[in-house]
Amino acid sequence: MSETHMSKSSSDRKQRSSNPKKVSKIKRFFKWLESRFATPEFIGGMYTALTLFFFMAATNTLAGWLYVISGVSLALLIVGAVMPKRLLAEMVVVRSQIDPVSVGDDLWVNLTIQNTGRTEKRLLEVRDILPENLSSILQQDLVIELIAPLQEYHWTYEAKTTKRGVFLFRSTEIATSSPLGLFRSRRACASGQKAIVYPKVLPLDRCPLVDQLGSDTSPRQYSDEHNYSNATEGLTKTLRPYRWGDPTRLIHWRTSAKFGELRVRELEVTIGGQEVAIALDNSIGWEPEAFEEAVVAAASLYFYAQKSKLSVRFWTNDTGIVQSDRAVLETLAAVNISANSADILKDLPDIPVVWLSHHNDSIAYLPFGSRWVLWQSSGQPKISVPNQRSLGLTIETFLEAEDLSYQSLRSQLQEYLTL
Repeated sequence: MSETHMSKSSSDRKQRSSNPKKVSKIKRFFKWLESRFATPEFIGGMYTALTLFFFMAATNTLAGWLYVISGVSLALLIVGAVMPKRLLAEMVVVRSQIDPVSVGDDLWVNLTIQNTGRTEKRLLEVRDILPENLSSILQQDLVIELIAPLQEYHWTYEAKTTKRGVFLFRSTEIATSSPLGLFRSRRACASGQKAIVYPKVLPLDRCPLVDQLGSDTSPRQYSDEHNYSNATEGLTKTLRPYRWGDPTRLIHWRTSAKFGELRVRELEVTIGGQEVAIALDNSIGWEPEAFEEAVVAAASLYFYAQKSKLSVRFWTNDTGIVQSDRAVLETLAAVNISANSADILKDLPDIPVVWLSHHNDSIAYLPFGSRWVLWQSSGQPKISVPNQRSLGLTIETFLEAEDLSYQSLRSQLQEYLTL
């Protein structure tokens, strides 16, 4: 008795496990039929069954009025099945250009649904499929009651971004069961457009990593009047008469005694000018969370260096040198972990760089005067740097707790350098 019960239960489980496959196949078939031709609505299925009933009754009784009813019903079914597809063929969707945003901001999408036909379109269901990983929202739905002939409907919606990247909107689906509501048809209208989501840029109050960059290879530079007034060394550009307010430490006493009036040294003052490259190592071996932090750090360091009046560029092994702000942000939005394990320092520019990597053995080959930032998971032994010639930071990534605001990364980037 128990064996028969076990065999029945096992057979029931097999049937249950096979049912989802059958259901999915049926759903795929109806979805394919809806996009290629039309699928019956509930009322359309009932009306089709009644039409068959009247036709079978007519063949059995040879009653003319039953033939008329079945014939008229069949004509309505044909019209109801053909018209939705023809109406949708006159619909055009145009997607406006999408402005780039940063991670966490709202992405605004503007669609224009145009009726190019000579007849009005009623009860349209519009579905816009969002690219994968762009937002927590997978799709946006809209019901349009009426679009007059040769008119258009404007639709604007917003989606909160959750990940950086370059995303492609491909098409917008429009479905309708008008004019009779018996059959439903769906059409994918091409509405391709590219959406760029920039990485987050952290507001750094200070960053010794950048502030001290190149100080071991070039003379001290004075980038503002406060530093200039406190300076006692540097290249003397010229000697000029003393003006009220000039610091006495800059008076050239020997020349002043010779001319009988106070002469002041005017130092060579440079506003920035130090060349630096923010270099991101995107070679294989990164933890995904650590690599996202490295991208955020690269964007933050780039704009901090720019604010510090440095001649800053951005570099990856795939793209080479990138300079303009927009190009840098687009490169950082599109950069991914490479599957190539080639020499990552082969084309590195011969200027001081800020090297963002997870390979500690690459630090020994950086240009003189460079700085480095290494990533390691929280709880692991601290990374040892062989043949160290430069200063840098070690960033700990907390993989369990995802910090969307990157406060931990920001505080670590503002720390002082370690030997």
